[in-house]
Amino acid sequence: MKPFTALRKHLLHAALMFAAVSAFSAPSTVLAQSSYTVGATSTGVPFTFLDIKTNKLQGMMVDTVTAVGKNAGFIVNVQQTPFAALIPSLTSNKIDIIAAAMLKTAARAQIVDFSDPVYSYGEGLFVNAEDKHVYKSLDDLKDQIVGAQVGTVFVDALNKKGGFKEVRVYDSIADMMRDVGLGRIKAGFGDRPIVAYQLSQGANPQVRLVKEYQSTLMGDVCLVVRKGETQLLERLNKAIATAKADGTIARIVQQWNLN
Repeated sequence: MKPFTALRKHLLHAALMFAAVSAFSAPSTVLAQSSYTVGATSTGVPFTFLDIKTNKLQGMMVDTVTAVGKNAGFIVNVQQTPFAALIPSLTSNKIDIIAAAMLKTAARAQIVDFSDPVYSYGEGLFVNAEDKHVYKSLDDLKDQIVGAQVGTVFVDALNKKGGFKEVRVYDSIADMMRDVGLGRIKAGFGDRPIVAYQLSQGANPQVRLVKEYQSTLMGDVCLVVRKGETQLLERLNKAIATAKADGTIARIVQQWNLN
């Protein structure tokens, strides 16, 4: 009986060891998550927008997060989310990653974590097409009514700057362009690449981008994750580095005429 008892003890020991190893490796399975839900806006051309022909979200940031996901070994499920709802959707676990024209700021960094930059740009100024005045800085719009999109850094920056008759907030750049074209406000501020792209596509012929204007709110566009998601952030940063090194991000930027 002794040899049998010894065999049972050996098998029991082996089973316990296997269980311990399995329990220890369980977090690795979590870290190796194979898919993530990505929040993107439908009005951020050319970064993110809804293609009415395919009814799918497309754009520079959609292509970027897809390429980064491929490098990191996961697929992405891109979900349409209003810009102002992106961070709330992330912190409430409705989405896992934000891929949009969202500039990294100190205030936002207190709530969420940003990846390494994938693109950098500043604000653009647009006025009525018949307005031929040269606007080089915010000071040139003193005592005027100006506009900015809700949820962007430009709203706080304009209010902090002061000197304007009023800073109106809009749900979209298209709504803001309409009011500029109709003369309801003097000028509008938005992400320069988005404004430039939309106007180049004939979005609103009553509006023009002021080429002489010097951007003062330069910032980085990154992928965004929940605060403390260090493992996911490391996966993203490693994949972004690969996409930069092999020219993938540069090709995406060129494809969407952002260079």
